[in-house]
Parts: sequence; C-alpha cells; structure tokens
Amino acid sequence: MAVQIAQLSCGTEYSGVQPEIERAAERVGAEIVFPEVDLDLIEEACEEIGYRPKSANLRVLLARAYALAEGYAEADAVLILTCFRCAEGALVRSEARRYLQERTDLPVVTYSFTEDLDAGELLTRLEALVTIVERKGLLARKRQEGLTLGIDSGSTTTKAVVMEDDEVIGTGWVRTTKVVESAEKAVERALEEAGYELDDIEAIGVTGYGRFTLGKHFDADLVQEELTVNSKGTVYLGGKQEGGATVIDVGGMDNKAITVWDGIPDNFTMGGVCAGASGRFLEVAADRIGVDLEEFGELAVKGDPENVRLDSYCIVFGIQDLVTALAEGADPEDAAAAACYSVAEQLYEQQLQEIDIREPVFFVGGASLIKGMVRALEDVIGVEVRVPPHSQYIGAVGAALLASNYV
Repeated sequence: MAVQIAQLSCGTEYSGVQPEIERAAERVGAEIVFPEVDLDLIEEACEEIGYRPKSANLRVLLARAYALAEGYAEADAVLILTCFRCAEGALVRSEARRYLQERTDLPVVTYSFTEDLDAGELLTRLEALVTIVERKGLLARKRQEGLTLGIDSGSTTTKAVVMEDDEVIGTGWVRTTKVVESAEKAVERALEEAGYELDDIEAIGVTGYGRFTLGKHFDADLVQEELTVNSKGTVYLGGKQEGGATVIDVGGMDNKAITVWDGIPDNFTMGGVCAGASGRFLEVAADRIGVDLEEFGELAVKGDPENVRLDSYCIVFGIQDLVTALAEGADPEDAAAAACYSVAEQLYEQQLQEIDIREPVFFVGGASLIKGMVRALEDVIGVEVRVPPHSQYIGAVGAALLASNYV
C-alpha cells in the first residue's frame, strides 16, 4: 500500500500548484490524502487550538491537523503548505505543525510555495517523508558495519567517504563539474587514503543532486535524498543518536534545517527565498574581498557586522551592497562579518522559525568550516552551535552508514 501523506494546505488549487504536488507524490510512490472535516469539527479545532484564522481555507487546514491529532483521520505523514506571501498562512502553518508534533509521532514537513512551483522542488521533501515511514528501522540503526562507500553529489562539490566498521578511514572532495567524472575523482581520492580498491567495497550509498545518475553508474545499493542521509550522518558524527537534536546544513545552493529524534528526522525545511542565504553567497563575498574562505572566516570573527549594511535576500543585490560598502571604505573584517550575519539571519527568518530548535544544535556542510559563520549563527539563534568532525562530508558519511545497514 502506498504511503499516505496528509495534505494540509491553503491556496494550492487556486494557484495551480496542486497538479505539481500530485506529480511529486506519484514519483515517490506516495498518495496524497485530505482528512475529512465538517463545520462542527472546524469550530471545535479552532477553539481547541486557540486561534481562528480569518481565511476559511486556513480554518480547514487547522481542522485537518486537529482531525489527525485526535484520531478522526489517519495518515502516515503530513505535508503542510501555504503561500509564502501570506503572513497569516505562515502563522497557521507553524501552529498546525507544532500541534501535530506535540500530539503525534507523524513526520511533518512544511513548505511555503510560489505560483510557479515545480514538482522537483517537492521531490526531496516527499521522498524523505516516504523514507521515514518505510525505513524507520534502517534509520534507527546506530553502527556502520563492513567496508562501505558513501558519495554525496552536491551542487558545488562532490564528496566521497570510505567507512570500515564504524570508522571513517578515507575522504575525497572535488568541485562538481560533470557529475560522474567529479564523483570518480572523489572516490579515487577516498579509496587511496583508505588503502582499498573499488572492488573491495561491500556496499555503496549515494545522495545529493546527482544521486540518480550516480546510483546507476556505481550500481549503488542505496540511493537516498539528502534530508534523511544528512541528519543520520550528523547525529552519528556528533555522538547524539539518542534523544533530540537539530541539524543546520548550509550547502552550496540551498539549506536544510532538520529536527531529529533518536536519529530519525521528524520535521524539516529546505531551501530559501534566494541563494543569498547559501554557501555560494559566502564564496562570492570572499572572492570580492580577495581572500579564500578560511581567511574569510577568520576576518569575520574579528569584524563588527553592524558597520556594514546588507539588506537584500538576493545574492546579486547582496553582493552589490557588499561591493558598495567596500568602495566606500568599509573594513574587510566588517564586510566579512556582515556577510556571515546576513546568511545567519536569513536562515533564522526563513527556516529556523519553521521548526522547534532542539539542543544540541549541529552545524554541517561546507559553510560550517567558516569560523565567522559559526559565530554569527550562535549569536542569531542564541544557543551553542556544534560542528562535528568531517562536517563537510556529512552526506557521504550518512550514505555510507545507511548503505551498510541496507544490504
């Protein structure tokens, strides 16, 4: 039977995105269902939750969350969607998510959509929901066994990791150009460091943007989206596979914020309004200042972000602001700090308010190696941020870890 994903939404029919939602669900073998509610249940839900939206559609959204929590309707997972332009929708989306998480163990993903939504934007999110439902036993396992290879084909970098009996013994990292060639180079480096040949590998796991292409090329045992893989790799390397944690992953083109319980994701958000909140923005900022990323991070730690104003969510206009500030005599240290704080603030505004942050908070992805970014994130969210070992290889580690348990 297909995994049933309850859709709690407002505006998807009028904006024309509903067919894309259905298309994404079909691609991952899931079925979209709509919990049935009547007028009495809608009134009961608003009274119980303590909020009555002005929008009738948003009242129905709350009622469907209430029906799931009270057992009047059933589903395996929940997808909550509202238009990103709607302030009340954002409030209701958050309230429904919190209500469900407090009263059920259903995995939940929230998403604010635009009118030009493409099924591909939802694919990773729905794939993760299906994985959590169908493979909870796999995700709950805590050790890697045998000799496995994990490959993470990211938008800007490709990473490979060799693991043997619960230990990382080889890593490889290259810029992503051609997906297969980049992966082969990363794998070659990881195997060389580990002292093995590809024929020695017992299981292969792949993740990232190029996962389907690499899955076929390497005849992988596990082809998995990034959300479950990255969260698993993080709690493994961070030594927190039991209880709760939060994973913040800043990638080259998009970001992920994931809450985890006993190694299994239970809520996550992905993406942002613009790449101005991504690692790519930091790379361009470092290039404009004339330093590499390591030095950029050191400069940012010393700088005062209040001395340079970066207001735009857009990577183009954000860099334009940075260039203007430097031309007017801004200190490079202050400019670097402002760039880091700009990304941290956008992460908080666009994504971290969609989840309930659980400590410890782990910061992974390439941007986690930038010291100024770690400081900025700690200041913005107000809690200690931990960077686990091999944080830039987190997806490859998770893929290697899960592949060993999958075969």
